[in-house]
Amino acid sequence: MEKDLLTRYETLFKEYPDVADVKSMCKMLGGISTKTGYKLLKENKIKFFKIGRSFFITKYHILCYLQIKDDD
Repeated sequence: MEKDLLTRYETLFKEYPDVADVKSMCKMLGGISTKTGYKLLKENKIKFFKIGRSFFITKYHILCYLQIKDDD
């Protein structure tokens, strides 16, 4: 599973930076609304870190979230 995740990491979102803001994360998740994006973060479904009032999400954690959804 980890090797598969690494392969996806290298190919799936290569046009995005390794650390995304909420708007970029929403685009990566298929164009969901920012309201839904913040809800996912608030519910701790996607790991993130904050600097000041800004939320940042690593590409790895977005892929982990997608992997979990894919395994269901």
